Amino acid sequence: MLEVPQALLADRRWKGTDRWDEMWEGELHMVPPPSEQHQYLAGRLYRLLAPLAEGRGMLAHFETGLFRPGVEHDYRVPDQTYARSHLRSLRGIEGAASLVVEILSPYDESYAKLDWYASVGVGEVMIIAPDTRRVELFANRDGRMEPVEPAVIECLGVRAETVDGKLRLTWDGGSAEI
Repeated sequence: MLEVPQALLADRRWKGTDRWDEMWEGELHMVPPPSEQHQYLAGRLYRLLAPLAEGRGMLAHFETGLFRPGVEHDYRVPDQTYARSHLRSLRGIEGAASLVVEILSPYDESYAKLDWYASVGVGEVMIIAPDTRRVELFANRDGRMEPVEPAVIECLGVRAETVDGKLRLTWDGGSAEI
């Protein structure tokens, strides 16, 4: 394990680049800031999914900490989280979110988080590659994240697929492409 100089941590805090950092069972994971392409996709996706989630009684969150309930130094910061209001706390979302969205970035650890998401009770995880719009969906099946095809997000009633290099979302009464 690499020892991080306190001056570097203070500089990251001052610049705000630590807001994406994660704590994995007490171990700091410093995450680089998202690219423009990453943020563009995340913003468009959020504007589409948030109203659908709210219509189903969930709250939509953008880059909010997702914590293991009752544990101080064990959290991840997914790009988006969709959860019931009773899971909110002053520090973020506590555990069993309905859906987590991870948008891939160079050197990120999205796939390494799958077991952790399952262990805290997350229902579904959607992972998207911003350059190709390739989408993968995983569902929590008996405490393990298993791939789901076709990618139908059960908690939102949304089908997600890549068509001609675009992310196509389809739901009862609507559709959109990003």
